Amino acid sequence: MSGAKKLVIVESPTKMKSIAQYLGEGYEVLSSVGHIRDLIEPKNLPAELKKGSLGKFSVDVEHGFEPYYVVSDSKKKTVADLKRALKNADELLLATDEDREGEAIAWHLLQELKPKVPVRRMVFHEITKDAIQKAKDNTRELDTALVDAQETRRILDRLYGYEVSPVLWRKVGPGLSAGRVQSAATRLVVDRERERLAFVAAGYWDLIGRFASGEAASAFEARLVRLGGNRVATGRDFDDSGKLKGSAVVLNEPAAHALVTALRAEGVNRTVSKVESKPYSRRPAAPFTTSTLQQESARKLRLSARDTMRVAQSLYENGYITYMRTDSVSLSQQAITAARAQATALYGADSIPDKPRVYSGKSKNAQEAHEAIRPSGEVFRTPSELQSVLRGSEFKLYDLIWKRTVASQMADAKGQTATVTIEVGPTATDASAPAEASVPITGAIAEFTASGTVITFRGFLAAYEESRDEERNADDAPGEAKLPPLTEGQALTLAELEAKGHETSPPPRYTEASLVKRLEELGIGRPSTFASIISTILDRGYVTQRGQALVPSWIAFSVVRLLEEHFGDLVEYDFTAEMEDDLDRIAAGEADRVDWLNGFYFGSETHRGLRQVVDNLGDIDAREINSVVIAPDITLRIGKYGPYLETVDPDAEADAPPRRVNLPTELAPDELTEAKARELIEAPVQGDRVLGENPVNGKQVVLKDGRFGPYVTEVEPEPEAAPEASVDAATGEVIEPAKLKRAAKKVAAAKPRTASLFKSMEPAELDLETALKLLDLPRVVGADPESGDEITAQNGRYGPYLKKGADTRTLPSEDAIFEIDLDGALALYAQPKYGARSASSALKEFENDPVSGKPIKVKDGRFGPYVTDGTTNATIPRAESVEEITFERAVELLQIKRDKGPAAPRAKRTTTARTTTAKKAPAKKAPAKKSTS
Repeated sequence: MSGAKKLVIVESPTKMKSIAQYLGEGYEVLSSVGHIRDLIEPKNLPAELKKGSLGKFSVDVEHGFEPYYVVSDSKKKTVADLKRALKNADELLLATDEDREGEAIAWHLLQELKPKVPVRRMVFHEITKDAIQKAKDNTRELDTALVDAQETRRILDRLYGYEVSPVLWRKVGPGLSAGRVQSAATRLVVDRERERLAFVAAGYWDLIGRFASGEAASAFEARLVRLGGNRVATGRDFDDSGKLKGSAVVLNEPAAHALVTALRAEGVNRTVSKVESKPYSRRPAAPFTTSTLQQESARKLRLSARDTMRVAQSLYENGYITYMRTDSVSLSQQAITAARAQATALYGADSIPDKPRVYSGKSKNAQEAHEAIRPSGEVFRTPSELQSVLRGSEFKLYDLIWKRTVASQMADAKGQTATVTIEVGPTATDASAPAEASVPITGAIAEFTASGTVITFRGFLAAYEESRDEERNADDAPGEAKLPPLTEGQALTLAELEAKGHETSPPPRYTEASLVKRLEELGIGRPSTFASIISTILDRGYVTQRGQALVPSWIAFSVVRLLEEHFGDLVEYDFTAEMEDDLDRIAAGEADRVDWLNGFYFGSETHRGLRQVVDNLGDIDAREINSVVIAPDITLRIGKYGPYLETVDPDAEADAPPRRVNLPTELAPDELTEAKARELIEAPVQGDRVLGENPVNGKQVVLKDGRFGPYVTEVEPEPEAAPEASVDAATGEVIEPAKLKRAAKKVAAAKPRTASLFKSMEPAELDLETALKLLDLPRVVGADPESGDEITAQNGRYGPYLKKGADTRTLPSEDAIFEIDLDGALALYAQPKYGARSASSALKEFENDPVSGKPIKVKDGRFGPYVTDGTTNATIPRAESVEEITFERAVELLQIKRDKGPAAPRAKRTTTARTTTAKKAPAKKAPAKKSTS
């Protein structure tokens, strides 16, 4: 074939550019931009298939769980371009990522393109010239076992979601969803909140003293640890119900203050009773895995798991780091050599140990066991070398990865830890000690301890130090003190002594970092899924963020309760982890996909399948599922429009309706104690206050409290008793009572005027005059002297604005609605309209989108910056700045928007013709062995 080239297909446009520069003239590199096919939605199946065994899931559960795949509308052009390029190729290299997802993308390309030329699988873990050349020369066959594992996971998620989610819609609320891992993750967050709800704080006191060996400059701090030979209780000695777990002595406030008085007394001995010194050594942390990178990025950089993976993906595709989805902590010999060389050059020859460090992970999963995440290449580029290339989060994340990698090959930090014990006492009898003191004060010897560590050799600490998650009762942790030289028997002076009160802390809420860590510990999910798990439970509204903490919503409590009571196995942590292990076994070719799906869905002799569970659910009391008893007379209800408290007045009549009080949106579940519930119920009602009478129409103006906050409305006055008949004064016609009744009904049915209060308005301070001004909105400001058009000021969904015909202008504040005059309005209209600049210029411009072929631009719109190719518009998330948006991220945002968008009217006709031949049953396949090249 004259002029033929080898066609290389990758899944990312950025990777396409990076690889092309290393392969040379004989290769054409194109991108699939992710998956080209997916399971069709059941509603889009061909009419003749909707009533068959495919109809419910688009998966034929009765014939080997064969899925019905289609090429999405947004990928038809991509597929056409790939087919066109394949006609001029003499070989096809599928160079997608070497994990389940990447293997599945390669398999779908193979099924759809149906190449007639030789096909090879090309894999690599970093995008450098050497790595690409090596991958080109060491290809392998497609690993169908990995494809099976990915397909099983996709089908499993479809079966789970489509069977369980409808139960949630009927019993909890519309639009909810259940998922194999998202439900387990939601349960973790809810369980932690339950622990916080059940937690009972316990109080305890301790003493902190400052001792000196003679000079004031030598003073150091020590904590009371024993009294009369008994250990003094700290927060760790109490359980979550507030009870003491062991035999430690609890100091209460009177005893603590009495002890301070006794130990300050004249004649009290303060002597060093013991000095211990031992070597201190600390090893560096292992190089990053996907999980530890997400955790450390959250702690140090405040990046979400999703943003961490997005930034890491960009760094990988541009050749700066190795593959970012891995659970391996090992480094190649090349990386070890590079790290040791760089540590030596930057921190000195003594900064590295004699032998290279070798790390091994605890993960049973071999799905993505590549190298750890590290800088790419034989020689690492230092962050300072990339300052002119990388910006924002990309630079920060690269800097973090570089430091962790180099530090992992450096020497241990060394030093000495000294611990000193100080005995204070015995004391003379203290007659002032209170009788209720819980410890013997009289004659007791108090022992204080202090520790200090002196680092004599920093080792890896010169490059990097790992962060830690929040810990409970952190006040109890022994502090590090700088200790002066001390000897046993040495007398000390007491410079200061303070009694401090403490309360035990509830278990800290999960953060993204600690939730990822817990998911990994339980074996739920895999490195490539942690970010999507957290994103899903946030997007579904099951969890919200308060700072870094993850707080479950009340709707999550209802969902988890329903799943626990009626789908118990599906949210059991061990069961979910076992499913991950089973998928690993399928990926390794050790289990058959069809057998496993049969057992999961239809069940076996030892356990019930999902189908059996759903078919035998029985009655589910939706009201009970959505109720939480706060007190005998107070119940929390999770309703369609949010949570509310329901209580019945004991003095009310038997058939009186219960009183309902909406919960403040900012109130976290663990803050809803019985005392707080009663406070909310007993608070004066903000609404339903009559402000006065509208002098124009005689209607009452009332302040009410609604679902979306306080508002004012007009209420018809109570009608007088209707006469039996009436006479029209003009015509003398007698009007019958029925006609009068219909007229009264028509008046009553008229929708009353309402208006929300401005954000700056306090309901308690609202008067009739202001309420009438709100009800009269929109306010006429005046007429444009040129066009004669009326200009009005009003409030809208997106804030206050002026309107002149179809032309609008944003007002600076709600108060400006009443304050702006005609001159001010004309001055606003004389200015360019907000967002008009984006019509003629862009904030950023990129190359053509690989799907539409049109140039990508970042523009500023009415609702903020967005990415567009002229056909598809995608809003830039609030967490991302325009400066951080790269070409790759722009392509990703556009693709996400396309995937979410409605299908074209002709989608059903075109997709039916594009159904591919079903994959052969796995039992007949001979899974290819994974190459180690």
